[in-house]
Amino acid sequence: MISEGAPTRLVVTCVHCGAEKELYANSVDIFKWQAGVPVQDSMPYLSKADSGLLISKTCDDCWKNLFGE
Repeated sequence: MISEGAPTRLVVTCVHCGAEKELYANSVDIFKWQAGVPVQDSMPYLSKADSGLLISKTCDDCWKNLFGE
């Protein structure tokens, strides 16, 4: 569940396969993350795959191909 405020749409492109993924997060939480708060703490409502995509720009499928489960 997204915390207070209106959700902001983010489109992130995987650097490996070019797939685009659409995510929604609270703009305040995005600013916290950009200011250095770990994504897991600033946006705990995101899945591990979505958090990983924001951090590494690697989609879940490519992550699994590169590193396994």
